[in-house]
Amino acid sequence: MQDYSATLSRVEDYFDRSATKVWERLTSDAPVSRIRQTVREGRDRMRAIMLSRLPADLTGARVLDAGCGTGLMTAELAARGADVVAVDISPQLIAIAEARLTEDLRPRVTFASGDMTCTSHGRFDFVMAMDSLIYYRTPDIAAALRKLADRTAGHITFTVAPRTPFLMTFFTIGKAFPRADRSPTMIPQDWRAIARHTGGDLGRVERVSRGFYISECLEYRA
Repeated sequence: MQDYSATLSRVEDYFDRSATKVWERLTSDAPVSRIRQTVREGRDRMRAIMLSRLPADLTGARVLDAGCGTGLMTAELAARGADVVAVDISPQLIAIAEARLTEDLRPRVTFASGDMTCTSHGRFDFVMAMDSLIYYRTPDIAAALRKLADRTAGHITFTVAPRTPFLMTFFTIGKAFPRADRSPTMIPQDWRAIARHTGGDLGRVERVSRGFYISECLEYRA
């Protein structure tokens, strides 16, 4: 069974080797297939839910966008006045996020590629981690949350793939293929198991199910 560092390396390789163009298009206004359109709509809805958990005015707040991807969340946080540290394991996605950020928001954003839990990123008022923990096992998610919580004054809002029959079927089928021939495996989670592993205050916010996008928003505070 892979540990956190092994999964992290696999996710980096996947996004920089084969998925960059897909995510660049998915997170733009360019036409996409019907299936990918449902994913786009689901992600847009989830991002709105997560942002609703934060104050409308974030002036003076330091926020970590953990797994920022192409920067959609980053831009919205900066537009609210936050000082944003936008981190992603993929340097190529970071480059897209930087290129897309408007000039007026650039002074409020610091981009970095690497591990989103790294202590060198400093302390935060809030952490947002949208779909960036979906490839990890329950103990690894809990460990990442505890590590981030040690440096976060407020809450950590994050998403997981819930343990629905639909996702469990895809997870089971996916294990039948050689690991080298497929993308990182999204691991469905039971939020109660994460709560037991963290030992902190973890609650459910809302689930989004739109076509092939199924994700659950959770919130953690140490």
